[in-house]
Amino acid sequence: MSAPPLKIGVIIGSVRTGRFADKVAQWFLSEIGRRDDMDVHVVDLSEPALVAELKLTLDTTEPGEGTLSLAQRIGGLDGYVVLTPEYNHGYPASLKLAIDYVHREWRAKPVGFVSYGGMAGGQRAVEQLRQVFAELHAVTLRDTVSFHMAWSQFDEEGRPKDADGVGKAASVLLDQLAWWGLTLREGRAARPYDG
Repeated sequence: MSAPPLKIGVIIGSVRTGRFADKVAQWFLSEIGRRDDMDVHVVDLSEPALVAELKLTLDTTEPGEGTLSLAQRIGGLDGYVVLTPEYNHGYPASLKLAIDYVHREWRAKPVGFVSYGGMAGGQRAVEQLRQVFAELHAVTLRDTVSFHMAWSQFDEEGRPKDADGVGKAASVLLDQLAWWGLTLREGRAARPYDG
């Protein structure tokens, strides 16, 4: 009997108008969509409901009735892939706000990264995120997918110019996510993690 698919959240961290994240996300969602061991849930921080919820955290007001909160969405998942740009050697404030808004829901779950940016390809943002997720008792994956000088890495149709190379990197990332996701899901079921 095979295990049910892992519920994987793809968290899109940029909320800027005209963001490049949409191209990267479209490609990555097509890669992860090829797998039958993962059920994908997009958590786009630019969604109006999430923008409103995160703005309310700044006002210390409760989210509206009848909406599935960010914490509920994150808590219902088995693992995550954070898609992040690099802004000024770091990750976006919107992503920091979302990560900090949710707390226990991250624990004992795997987190992978797809990054993009200039010369560093978003890797400086990823290194900072590793520290944040370690504090939240999440397990970050070693291998990442990164797009250096990202705006020159995609063609006019939004496809990566080096489809084979980034496809292999995505496959490695997703294989690691599947192993950690299944292992940690079974571990949490056998013995809840209190941290």
